[in-house]
Amino acid sequence: MRFLVTGAGGMLGRDLVDVLGTRPEHRVTPATRAELDITDATAVHAAVDGHDVVVNTAAWTDVDGAEAHESAATAVNGDAVVHLATACAAHGARLLHLSTDYVFDGTATAPYPEDAPTAPLNAYGRGKLVGEQAVTRLLPDTGYVVRTAWLYGRHGRNFVTTMLDLADRRDTLDVVDDQRGQPTWSHALARHLVMLAEAAHAGHAAPGIYHGTCSGEATWYDLARAVFARHGLDPERIRPTTSARFVRPARRPTYSVLGHGRWARAGLPPLPDWHATLADAFAPAAPPSPWKVV
Repeated sequence: MRFLVTGAGGMLGRDLVDVLGTRPEHRVTPATRAELDITDATAVHAAVDGHDVVVNTAAWTDVDGAEAHESAATAVNGDAVVHLATACAAHGARLLHLSTDYVFDGTATAPYPEDAPTAPLNAYGRGKLVGEQAVTRLLPDTGYVVRTAWLYGRHGRNFVTTMLDLADRRDTLDVVDDQRGQPTWSHALARHLVMLAEAAHAGHAAPGIYHGTCSGEATWYDLARAVFARHGLDPERIRPTTSARFVRPARRPTYSVLGHGRWARAGLPPLPDWHATLADAFAPAAPPSPWKVV
């Protein structure tokens, strides 16, 4: 298959290109933000031509910045997805579009199924929901929305790299213990995106919404302690606190645990437990990492 990966310079995009690079049966065109502006409909139509699968990892990811610039954020996270979906329909390509747990309000007490009602709390979530709706409306037979959350990886800044950076500069760290979600290694998600694309191409995976998060659940406090333990640091240096201590422009969902029923219905396994992927991320056999091991 011929893949086009948008946002190929980002954390997930780079991992996806790496994974596809190990699969000789696939060809991949990486498109960074500088190489393809997905808000440019003409450029998008030209880029999609000749590809079987488009994986859209491009996004406005500044959640707090979206509060002050909602139109600009929605232009990337919502309106541009219309261009991608329209181009895929015109050229006969499947679209795998990355979305977010932030389309939910975080008031659930059990994992959100893929068909749970959406109710975004912030501008970022509202813009991403516009993108989801474009995929399901314009590509009812060939569109796939993959919601993910709490991503960390080798490329770019994320919660894990921040914790390790702060470990060098602070004796103790206060980390919120009242937000619950699923820490997800971007490389593991990349492998599952390829698996989903292959199943879709073979006619085994129905279009629609899938949840691309690791199994299990944790708070940010739990994750920080696990990261410290993996690096030989004292987890007791991590102290629990509440979200009220860190007031931010955009409200965050308190509960972001997602269910994975659609993977089973497609005959595919869900992503592994987050503890296992955290271990894989730091294992010697993993690709070289810029994370500092103390």
